[in-house]
Amino acid sequence: MTDAITAERAVPEPLLSAGVVYGDASRGGAIASARAFTAEFLAAAPAVLRGPVGDERVELAQLVVSELVTNAIRHTAGPCRLLLELGHDALEISVFDQEAAAPVPRGHDPRRIGQHGVEIVVAVCESLTVEPAPAGKRVRARLSLLPEPADPAPPRSRRTP
Repeated sequence: MTDAITAERAVPEPLLSAGVVYGDASRGGAIASARAFTAEFLAAAPAVLRGPVGDERVELAQLVVSELVTNAIRHTAGPCRLLLELGHDALEISVFDQEAAAPVPRGHDPRRIGQHGVEIVVAVCESLTVEPAPAGKRVRARLSLLPEPADPAPPRSRRTP
């Protein structure tokens, strides 16, 4: 993965956006709360999209939110802010925190327990960027809301008489 720093808006005009701040007092339940907030946000998507967001995409969005909020809580001081921005076919997930240093993806190590969050986000998202913010940074992940294409059916064997 290459680090990308950008200041332009990934979703020029989101169809729907919502944010929440998790302060020091709410850290114990922040991750579960962020997952629930994401599910509720995507449940409102049919009002602005052509239909509901698939369950698989909702679960992936919750996974990405969990990993980004967990990183902000574990590796930075102070509150973090989660911002969700819905586009026509993608969800922009941003987490703002008060640490300027970017998260560092680690190489694959099956013996390592934990610390795979950035690897997971990179694997499931279209992009991951880190942008400087006035009091820290913004980590932004773009997750496609389009369903994954189904695997083609295996070829049928032909019987010859």
